[in-house]
Amino acid sequence: MKTTKTIFTALTLGAIVALAAACGPRAGKSNNNNQPPVSDVATIPAAPVAEPEIVEESPISSPAASVAQQQRQAAPTAAQNKQAEITTEYSFSEFSEDVAIFEPQYAPVQEEREAVVTHEVAALSRMAPAAAPGYDGHNAEEYAHTRENRFMNVSREPLSTFALEVDGASYSNARRMLNSGEMPNPDAVRIEEFVNYFSYDYPRPRGRHPLAVSSEVGACPWNPAHKLMRIGVAAREIPSDGLPAANFVFLIDVSGSMYTRLPLVVASMKLLVNNLRPEDRVAIVTYAGSDRLALPSTSGSDRQKIREVLDGLTSGGSTAGAAGLTTAYNVARQNFIRGGNNRIILATDGDFNVGQSSDEAMEALIERERQSGVFLTVLGYGMGNYKDSKMQILAEKGNGNHAYIDNIQEANRVLVGEFGGTMYAVAKDVKLQVEFNPAHVSAFRLVGYESRLLAHEDFNDDTKDAGELGAGHTVTALYEIVPVGSGSPAGSIDPLKYQRPEAPAYNPDRRSAELATVKIRYKEPDGDVSSKIEVPIVERGRTPSQEFRFASAAAMFAQLLRGSDFRGEATYAMVADEARRGLGNDPNGYRHELVRLAEVAAGLDASAGR
Repeated sequence: MKTTKTIFTALTLGAIVALAAACGPRAGKSNNNNQPPVSDVATIPAAPVAEPEIVEESPISSPAASVAQQQRQAAPTAAQNKQAEITTEYSFSEFSEDVAIFEPQYAPVQEEREAVVTHEVAALSRMAPAAAPGYDGHNAEEYAHTRENRFMNVSREPLSTFALEVDGASYSNARRMLNSGEMPNPDAVRIEEFVNYFSYDYPRPRGRHPLAVSSEVGACPWNPAHKLMRIGVAAREIPSDGLPAANFVFLIDVSGSMYTRLPLVVASMKLLVNNLRPEDRVAIVTYAGSDRLALPSTSGSDRQKIREVLDGLTSGGSTAGAAGLTTAYNVARQNFIRGGNNRIILATDGDFNVGQSSDEAMEALIERERQSGVFLTVLGYGMGNYKDSKMQILAEKGNGNHAYIDNIQEANRVLVGEFGGTMYAVAKDVKLQVEFNPAHVSAFRLVGYESRLLAHEDFNDDTKDAGELGAGHTVTALYEIVPVGSGSPAGSIDPLKYQRPEAPAYNPDRRSAELATVKIRYKEPDGDVSSKIEVPIVERGRTPSQEFRFASAAAMFAQLLRGSDFRGEATYAMVADEARRGLGNDPNGYRHELVRLAEVAAGLDASAGR
């Protein structure tokens, strides 16, 4: 596939110097990222612009070539750096949206989706500069460190309890790093988000519950002596014409750190605007050094007005994220639709630096505001100063979900292809608890979900917050289990000196084929009392399904990138092979893309001499 690069004619250096001399110093809005003041950008006189030159390049033939091309593009010469020091305040450098790097090339794309994406990519290419002025390449990204789940001895700890979630932000963020030629930060890799980035063909609910539970047990691909237990949860699908009316508040970060991200944010929001109906409403709140209501709540029938406000956004200043969130919640409450979908959609890099900005302050703010019945969707953008740890807190504590948007194709996937799942919850505070049968399971390990663990008592406590599931979403949980007689890796402890362990209440029935029982609690989106689903898990000895194989490949890939202590015999070649065997029906090429990324990671890992 050929790529097209549009090169814009910039102001000449002499013209810029003359302009600066004529205008002299002007007061503008300062920021912490050396970005151009908002007033300066707005008052630059228009210069004649030549017709864009179309440059045809040869196609990218391999992942390695893709990475190499990005590295060449990202390495300016000394002369270019010197010129940038002189012209950086006013000039816009070339911008290229290289679809081949990010979009899978293996499977056909539906014509309607292709038309939408092509239009928005073209618009994005006209809008966005290539790099933020003053950005020195210093990596100030922040990720929370989590201690990996260990094996638990079933005789001492038969229960496992956690909050379900369907976020996929970690996968798309790691994809961005791999596509730029670097291995992901291990703390940026959350195993469950690699698995749940993908949709799975699980049985859908048919009864009164909005959720259905399925399970499967097979050999663990990275440790043949163990088994892998897959629990799948599928949410009820709702036709688009049956979705409740929406009260959306777009909360958009327009601070200086969003200088190069804002065009992609605007293009993403326009994709969402295209899905609005007359009964839906949208307000737009922006924040930089302070917050403002850029658009009062407006009917979805007035799409042009919403687009015009989006097109008029400019960036500059510091980041008063807490003030913006407070205003957005106030606007959402003022326009609250009873029985509708009330949701804030936050687009930011998470770099809050004015007012309440610590993780603790953000957590307290969100926990207080979520009582309003307003949900929160967090869309992450940017690189270099991306604050993933803060984004996770906002999504986990705010009855919400979290996606990382690394390109317009990902925006289309999240906001168009999975519109119902991203924007409409069918169940909230969803918790999962598994009880293992000691007659068959010696030890178990929950693969991922480290930040979502709950106390066992929290399962029956309806005051405890948990995750949400959107319409049509699927979520997967994997357990690595050790069969009885295989030797437990959970370790042992000395006998207690001051007390004796209580005798088991009963002897397990070894005639039962049940390995475990899974229980799920959930609430209706506007409910306060939970309902429970309970399903036994039995090993049936069947050939692993494609869904089982692909989920295990995604988990194995994430464990390798994290450097997991439990990766066992896993290799990137095994990831690619297992994923190929689980490709199934992949119309958009997302599963094929994981195969490609595993191959890229293998190359980067080998070049680093690991």
